[in-house]
Amino acid sequence: MAGAITLAVSMVACGSDQDDAADGPDLGLMKAGTLRIGTLTDAPPNVYVKDGKFTGFDNDLITAVAAKLNLKPEFVGTDFSALLSQVNGGQFDLGSSSITITEARKKTVAFSNGYDFGYLGLNTTKSSGITSFDQLQGKRVVVVQGTVQDDYATGKNLNPVRVPNYNAALGQLKAGTADAWVSPAEIGEKMAKEQGGGTVILAAKELSDAPMAFAVAKNNDKLREAVNKALDEVIADGTWTKLVEQYYPGRAVPANFKPGSGSVKFTVPKATTSAAAAG
Repeated sequence: MAGAITLAVSMVACGSDQDDAADGPDLGLMKAGTLRIGTLTDAPPNVYVKDGKFTGFDNDLITAVAAKLNLKPEFVGTDFSALLSQVNGGQFDLGSSSITITEARKKTVAFSNGYDFGYLGLNTTKSSGITSFDQLQGKRVVVVQGTVQDDYATGKNLNPVRVPNYNAALGQLKAGTADAWVSPAEIGEKMAKEQGGGTVILAAKELSDAPMAFAVAKNNDKLREAVNKALDEVIADGTWTKLVEQYYPGRAVPANFKPGSGSVKFTVPKATTSAAAAG
């Protein structure tokens, strides 16, 4: 985790139309009745700001979870490289940013049950000639600092260039100062289509084994357990399935993935491709 902890974005917005704080349970929150959530502003479709409101799959899901807990969500933009330490340091009650559970991150924060899976993405340019991950040796590879993609590139001895956010990674590809960006595939694919200037593409992706979860402080078991219970409730009532189909239309769910505690029956989202084909 980077030593310098900075808030790149000071924007604060509420994810609920309710103006009055709800009367929530005693969960050790910074402010009674309010769930203060650290997230990112630039990573669609997972977490981003649209029309001045924090949204995306993860943020809409935690908004639904908060409603089950009778809490008012309050979102704050930050950098991913600082997010986990900010959660454990008490600046946020919870972190929401498609955070992959890893043993290294468990040393900093605790995690809710997993609610999503993901793919490593390989973004590059149409003219690069790069089509697979095994072509990255010797290339200038960019990653967002502190992400699982950073871990991947470092583990493969790719000597990656680390940047603070996804816009900076995409910008390096567009400027020709990087050959490839190892991305979260859903984010990389959407940003390439919408912001890639006709030159940036998602060339390949591969399934990540570890689930994604919300981060909470290690000393707040009450909040983690409450989030897990509410997460199962929004899975059981169909909210999770609806959000998956909204933000990842046609994406197949791997056969061995079960959201939440794994004990809740859920409707499998409609898919147009098999998980094996997608991976």
